[in-house]
Amino acid sequence: MANKEITNKFGRLITAMVTPFDDKGEVDYAQAKKLALALVDSGSDGVLVSGTTGESPTIVWEEKSRLFAEIKDTVGSKGFVIAGTGDNCTADSIEFTREAEKTGVDGCLLVVPYYNKPNQEDLYQHFKAIAESTSLPCILYNVPSRTVVNLAAETVIKLSEIDNIIGIKEASGNLEQIARIVKGAREGFLVYSGNDSDTLLILSVGGYGVISVASHLVGRQIKKMIEDFLNGKTNEAAAMHRDMLPLVSSLFVVANPMPVKYAMNRIGFSVGKPRLPLVEPDEKSKAVIEETLKNYKIDLPL
Repeated sequence: MANKEITNKFGRLITAMVTPFDDKGEVDYAQAKKLALALVDSGSDGVLVSGTTGESPTIVWEEKSRLFAEIKDTVGSKGFVIAGTGDNCTADSIEFTREAEKTGVDGCLLVVPYYNKPNQEDLYQHFKAIAESTSLPCILYNVPSRTVVNLAAETVIKLSEIDNIIGIKEASGNLEQIARIVKGAREGFLVYSGNDSDTLLILSVGGYGVISVASHLVGRQIKKMIEDFLNGKTNEAAAMHRDMLPLVSSLFVVANPMPVKYAMNRIGFSVGKPRLPLVEPDEKSKAVIEETLKNYKIDLPL
């Protein structure tokens, strides 16, 4: 695939979708499909399935594969579906990515290997091996707060020369590093914000969009903020960004996705509780989330 074709395929607002569970803790596939459609209808260009927000560490492969297939079949041409297929084993990541490709998804997200503590050359070889095993567009995911290891700008720039590594979800919070990626990566390489609080800042240094958690609730508003910025309405975009920061903060009052799942349930869109080792937020955190929700118009159709 040419870079131009890939760039045109992926939109600027992707929701890192929660995985709904039923009362028994089983994946609720019907509710997952309903949620994916609701997210696309409320501003998202597509959804990321089985990322961190989707509780990927506690979802087994058979569940993931079914989610990929059924959500893509449901969303169809209305939006695209990115499959979270990376983990800390290169061989498993290759197998998962190849299997995901068979389900019809539009791309894959590959997280920096956690726990292993690879160096930069290790990371380059890991991602190169996965990308070479698939024809899917691949998005890297740098989240050192969870993986310990940071994917350096120089490594990302080198990886961007591989045709089907088309972008990165950057959640390091290091704007200098992100700016260096934007400047040094090949033309058409997409730099997504991985933190809702950084989205406008990353756009300002040439980033492309956001893979968002808050878009579960305020997707249309985030989409408008991005569009305002791109259309030169920087004051309006900045005001929207500032207005959404308290909501974003409340969604990370404890570890993601505990707060957003609680918020979804509170607004009337049932997604169940997290799977162990995660539980619902404590009472103090619940109060913070509930109080914050009162101040926002919710975009998600119920």
